[in-house]
Amino acid sequence: MKIFVVPATYNEKDNIEKFITTLEEEVFPKIKDHEMYILVADDFSPDGTGEIVKTLVKKYKNLGINQGERKGLGAAYLRTMGYAIEKLGADVVVSIDADFQFDPHDLPKFIEKLDKGYDMVIQTRYSEGGSIPNNWPPQRKLFSIVANLFVRIVFMRLSVHDWTGGFRAIKKEVFLKVQAEMHEYNGYIFQIAFLHKAVRNGFKIGEVPLHFSDRTLGSSKIAALGYIIDVVKFVLLTRIKEVMGGSFGKFLIVGGIGFVINAVLYEVLVNTTHLPIALSNIIAAQFAIFSNYNLNNLWTFKNEKSKTLFSYILKMGQFFVSSNIGVILIQSGIIQLGDTLFGEHLYRLYFVVGTGFLLIWNFSMYRFVIWKKKK
Repeated sequence: MKIFVVPATYNEKDNIEKFITTLEEEVFPKIKDHEMYILVADDFSPDGTGEIVKTLVKKYKNLGINQGERKGLGAAYLRTMGYAIEKLGADVVVSIDADFQFDPHDLPKFIEKLDKGYDMVIQTRYSEGGSIPNNWPPQRKLFSIVANLFVRIVFMRLSVHDWTGGFRAIKKEVFLKVQAEMHEYNGYIFQIAFLHKAVRNGFKIGEVPLHFSDRTLGSSKIAALGYIIDVVKFVLLTRIKEVMGGSFGKFLIVGGIGFVINAVLYEVLVNTTHLPIALSNIIAAQFAIFSNYNLNNLWTFKNEKSKTLFSYILKMGQFFVSSNIGVILIQSGIIQLGDTLFGEHLYRLYFVVGTGFLLIWNFSMYRFVIWKKKK
């Protein structure tokens, strides 16, 4: 494979020569059966980083530089990785900081994972064998650990341990699949967004536990508070969009329509008839069930919808049976219990509480029984 190491640099004159020399003379000679290259992504660093690289190009024929307007880390990676793949024929691109916070000597471990069939390999500081600096103050350690745990929990991807690190090996297929969705993520949030989209697209992610060190030369480009806000905002908004755009979000909308139908008819029957309030709810619920079935069949679970009249009738029968089990035993059961214990005057409260419990039952039945995905 043609593997391009792509360090993104801005004002790294104190580190870049040593970094390139380390790769060329100590790391690359240990990597067999692959063609190794370096393509520096530099945003016209005013400290002369680019000029140092251009001088080294004369010494190392597998070294190049790609320069562009400074628009952020993500933009630099997209520009340079895209150039490496589309113009230079790269099979793999490797992102890494040039400040030695990650040891470039660990690169062979990433390539080893790629050779075993992984599509993308990331470093991890938060699983066995990985670590963060011992000299970090307690609050920084806590933030680092909690921030990654926050991303893992909200995205419900606990198997991926390190979302924010920058040492990654990415196969061409992953980059080409994900890049079109990445242009809005120019800054440091790029790292989380890229990994999230790779995972969502079903690519196989490998991890290499590594020790993370503080930089000794130069200064960090991250504005800590702004980065924290960006991470929280990105993760929460992304997850909300996923939920609301997925079957559960659609289920809530359909259920909301059914809730209104049920609630209005329930209110009318309670106040215009002498029927027991639990029975009034059961009758009102039948209209909501009919509405819910058709909207779910056409929209929420459209990929598993009924294709024939027989299938439509069969699923509707299943739907009415499962829904009425919930309506009678759960929703109306709670209404009847409330009526018995506290009286009819709180009938609206009983209805809302019963509907909350019914929601859980209904989604489970819809997702795993009626519109169960075909294997």
